[in-house]
Parts: sequence; C-alpha cells; structure tokens
Amino acid sequence: MSSHYRFRPIEILLVEDSPSDANLIQISFKQAKIANNLHWVEDGETALDYLLQQGDYANTPRPDLIVLDLNLPGMDGQEVLTSVKSDPTLKRIPVIVLTTSEDEEDILKSYELNANCYITKPIDIQQFMRMVQLLEEFWLAAVQLPSE
Repeated sequence: MSSHYRFRPIEILLVEDSPSDANLIQISFKQAKIANNLHWVEDGETALDYLLQQGDYANTPRPDLIVLDLNLPGMDGQEVLTSVKSDPTLKRIPVIVLTTSEDEEDILKSYELNANCYITKPIDIQQFMRMVQLLEEFWLAAVQLPSE
C-alpha cells in the first residue's frame, strides 16, 4: 500500500551517544516537512531493547528507519547493525550509519553488515545541519519505506 506512510508519522530510532549531535539531529528532524517521531537512545543495548520491544520499551512503535552511530559505549554500532540485520523481524528496517569515522575498514564492514548507507558526520555545524536535511529529503520524502 503506497499511501501507508501518509497517514502516520515516520518512526525514527536515533542511536547516538553524543547529546550535542543528537540535539542537532532532533532539531533538524523537528523542522522536517514530513511528519516524523524521532526516538533517541544513547547506547547499543538500549537500542536493541527498543527494537525488540523489551522492558521499558514494550509498547514502543517499531521504527521505519534507524540512524546509527558506530562509536557507542558498550555494544558498538557494528554489533547493533549485526543484530538488526540478522533478525528476521528487524532486517528490513533501513539503517543509516552516521558516524565520525572516515576509516575505510568501518565503511566496508558497515556495508558488509548490510547498512543501507554510510555518512560521515561533518565537523562544521552548518554542514552537519545540511547533511541531516539531505538525509531527511532522501529517506523521508523520496524513498518508499517498507511497511511491517
């Protein structure tokens, strides 16, 4: 059903340990023209609890999109990506890796683990905001996301 998303906001899970980066991303998504609900968690373990609707997250909506930092405390982003893409109920959710790492090994490994795209965070705040805007325009407006 192609009009499915027009009737409800797009649910986004942001997995980001940096409060300042998370804040910039949240501000940008609030300004988006497409209705969305951004949910923020700060580490990989919490992300999996959220995705698997465990504990405090038993009644959370399933995300349509995951924005994932690689450099997380405890369970890192690649471990989260591995868990998501190996779980039959989660693997269809697009995962955007958004990280400070420009390391070729991280890029290759993320794609090998079936990340849907890999973006390096710009250092400059204006470029950072523009990058999030482009991310929104593409993933919220142009892309047809899978329904459950």
